[in-house]
Amino acid sequence: MTSSVLISNLTQEWVESLRRWHLDFFFIPTTVVTLATLLANPILLMCIFLSRALRQETRYLLVANTLVADMLFLILNLSTVICNAVRAQIPWLLCEIITAVTVTTYCCAILTVTLMVVDTYAAVRWPLHYHDILPPARTHRILVGLWVVAAIYPFVLVIMMENERGNPYGNVSMCLAIISLGLIQAKDKAGIHFYFFIAALLCTLLILYCYIRLYMVTRTQGIWQSRFSRARVTLLAHGLLLLLYFAPGLVFTVELFLFHRKDINLDVRVWISTINMCVFMLLPRAFAPYLYGLRYREISDTLMQFLQQHRGLSQATVS
Repeated sequence: MTSSVLISNLTQEWVESLRRWHLDFFFIPTTVVTLATLLANPILLMCIFLSRALRQETRYLLVANTLVADMLFLILNLSTVICNAVRAQIPWLLCEIITAVTVTTYCCAILTVTLMVVDTYAAVRWPLHYHDILPPARTHRILVGLWVVAAIYPFVLVIMMENERGNPYGNVSMCLAIISLGLIQAKDKAGIHFYFFIAALLCTLLILYCYIRLYMVTRTQGIWQSRFSRARVTLLAHGLLLLLYFAPGLVFTVELFLFHRKDINLDVRVWISTINMCVFMLLPRAFAPYLYGLRYREISDTLMQFLQQHRGLSQATVS
C-alpha cells in the first residue's frame, strides 16, 4: 500500500469515527477556551513589555516567552480543529508544516517553564550574582536558543519526509499531529520516542533537582513553616502548572504507542486523541495567565496601574 493511499484510508477512517461519536462538537469548548486565553495573554504581555522594570527581569521575560508560545499553539490548534470540523481540504505538506510548528511551540513552552524553575533556583542560590549570571541580553539569546532547539527536530523530520517521497500526497480532509508523527514513527520509531521521552525525562529530572535543592537551601529560613506560606502556595501553583504542561505530552506519547496497534479499537484512539487535543492541551494554557497574574504581584500591580491610568484618562476626557 502506497503512502498516499495509507494516509487517505487513515484520514477517512478517522473522519467516520468522529462522525459516529459526534466528536466534532468538541470544537465548541475548544473555541471558547482558546478565545478566552487569547484575550488574557495579550494583557499580561502588555503589562510586561510596557513596564521597563518588568522587561528587564529574566523571570518576566520567561513568562512572556511562555505566553507567546502558548498563543501560537492555541491559534494553530484552533485552526486545525475548525478545519477538521468543516472537512476543509488541506495540502499534506501544509499539514506537515503545521504539525512541525505546533510541536515546536509546545516544546518551547515546556523548555521555558523548565527554565523558569532553573531561574528561581539561581535567584535563591546565588542572589548576589544572579543579575550578572542572567542579564536581559543573555536571557534574550537563551530564549532564541530555546526556539531553535525546539524547532530543529520537527522541521528536520519534515525535510526528511519530503526528500524521501517523490510524488506529492495531495490534499487531506483531516490534519492531525498523531497521523503525521504516527507515519513518521513507522519509519523512525527510535527517533520519535527518543525526542519525546528523553527530552521530557531530562526536563523532569532538572525540575526535581532544582526543587529539592531549593528546599534544602531555604528550609532553615522559616518560609515553609506556615501551611499557607507564600513559598508553599508558589510551589503548589507552579507544580500544578508543570503537571498540566507535561501531562498532554505523556498522553500524546501513549497515542503514538497505540497508533499502530491493531488490537486497539480505532474509536478508543480517536477518543483519546480528541480529548487530549481539545481539553488536556488547553488546560495549562487556560490556567497559565491567571496563575501568573496571581503568583507575580508585580504583574497584577502593573495591570492595576494601567487600569487606573486608563480610568483617569477616561474621566478627564469626559470632564
